Amino acid sequence: MHEALFYQQQDDGQLICGLCNHHCRIKEGGRGFCQVRENRQGTLYSLVYGRLVAENIDPVEKKPLFHMQPGSRSFSISTVGCNFRCQHCQNSSISQYPRLHKNDIIGEQWSPEEVVATAHRQACQSISYTYVEPTIFYEFAYDCAGLAKEEGIKNIFVSNGYMSSEVSRHLAPRLDGINIDIKAMSEKFYQQVCKARLAPVLENVHLFKELGVWVEVTTLLIPGWNDSSQELQQIARFIHDVDPDIPWHVTAFRPSYKMMDRGPTPVSSLRMARKIGKEEGLRFVYEGNVPGEGGESTYCPACQSEIIKRHGFQIINNKLKDGNCGQCGEKIEGVWE
Repeated sequence: MHEALFYQQQDDGQLICGLCNHHCRIKEGGRGFCQVRENRQGTLYSLVYGRLVAENIDPVEKKPLFHMQPGSRSFSISTVGCNFRCQHCQNSSISQYPRLHKNDIIGEQWSPEEVVATAHRQACQSISYTYVEPTIFYEFAYDCAGLAKEEGIKNIFVSNGYMSSEVSRHLAPRLDGINIDIKAMSEKFYQQVCKARLAPVLENVHLFKELGVWVEVTTLLIPGWNDSSQELQQIARFIHDVDPDIPWHVTAFRPSYKMMDRGPTPVSSLRMARKIGKEEGLRFVYEGNVPGEGGESTYCPACQSEIIKRHGFQIINNKLKDGNCGQCGEKIEGVWE
């Protein structure tokens, strides 16, 4: 166990966790919504500090981050637990593990030093905190990120964007990139599908951008839930209002977990979303989970030439020159070094 950050003690012995926007009130012996933070005699503990259940080397494009060190390797880690309960979660076997296994916590013990050393040994240019919502293992991620930064290794969160603003500000100096899911543009979706709220997610997209962290956004298009042209237009307009250079990844749903009642996203829906994003002024819109369909490459918004050609998570050709289009010299925003 490891004492948690961001909590307040109450006179009645309960604790208020300030890690995310659930702001759980946790009684003695109880756990938060994420099921991995527990009140023990007035002290809040993280039960997953260093207890990794997933360690993989991924292309950074898999996060997905298309404007951050393209073609590089990212050491990706995760514990069990999550502060969402998405009905369509593709990683439910680990995100919901404690809740589905009588509060059991599993994982192999790692130290921050071992994580950073492994990333360095495997020639990874970044560490990604991913697979479940990384905020729930924040203390470990934060310690790893500090060591990684000292070693010149970048840090990435793949996130639902539900951390508290206090946590966002605490994390930003150690964070280089974040992909935030905007899962839908309706409170109904967030409440019924994720057991959360939309507003804090949108606030964090704004905040991380203001704090100087590279931001990309992903929306998984679920047929019948969030794939109407009106909702996609709302998402695109929101992103544009924050910054038109934020890349928007519109990705294909596959039936999973408790959402087996609908088929995969048709490619035509991704095409529509990409068209809407472009019409709303977004400079970079990508289609995901459909390799070879042509929506994965980066095009110069000025001259329309293909700058980075991708197939799936593989870089086929990269014509970027010092962060600029190799054809016309247009500046392309991203983390390229």
